[in-house]
Amino acid sequence: MAVVYSRDIVSTITYVTVFARRERLALAQLLADLGPDQPTLCTGWTTGDLAAHLVIRDRRPDGAAGAMIPALAAHGERVRRAQRARPYATTLSLLRTPPWWSPASHPPLEALTNNGEFFIHHEDVRRAQPDWEPRELAPEDAAALWGQVRFRARTALGKLGAPILVRADGVGEIEIKGNETVLSGPPGELTLFLAGRTDAARVTIEGPAADRIRAAKLNL
Repeated sequence: MAVVYSRDIVSTITYVTVFARRERLALAQLLADLGPDQPTLCTGWTTGDLAAHLVIRDRRPDGAAGAMIPALAAHGERVRRAQRARPYATTLSLLRTPPWWSPASHPPLEALTNNGEFFIHHEDVRRAQPDWEPRELAPEDAAALWGQVRFRARTALGKLGAPILVRADGVGEIEIKGNETVLSGPPGELTLFLAGRTDAARVTIEGPAADRIRAAKLNL
């Protein structure tokens, strides 16, 4: 006899098996546990500020654009501050459930736009707290971040003009103009390093360009 699942059950199964969505839910729970006034690795932002930013990213394209378009920066900050002033529980509820029209509600687009975003910000909160330790990611989750590593390596390291090999342990490697210097680590740690979390990421750099890589402004 065939088993027929309701649309709600299928939706739930899909929701929790997508890496970005699992990171979203885990981050929302951590934010709820910590409250709105704890530190993060995002300079000048508390947990409440970061939660507001993520809600704006999901729901207010005009506000989110301020992070990329200087002319809209002031407007984007006003939108974020307005969200920050709302009750924290309301913000977290909105964070858990992105709107249907958002890329975050459609798995193929969500993986492209949010795999890195929510992993990075989850770690921004985790690693700003005392006694944190790196998570050991499942192989499929590490593979989900490999695309982030490849993209960020080309974008962030390509501008240095140095021959660099980026090696994700057990997943793959990519050469940027060569392989004289080797940047290596698990995909999650490389993702964080290439997103500018250089002090918090546990990676190894060996070769003549090591100091330049560590000193570079890598965030996109």
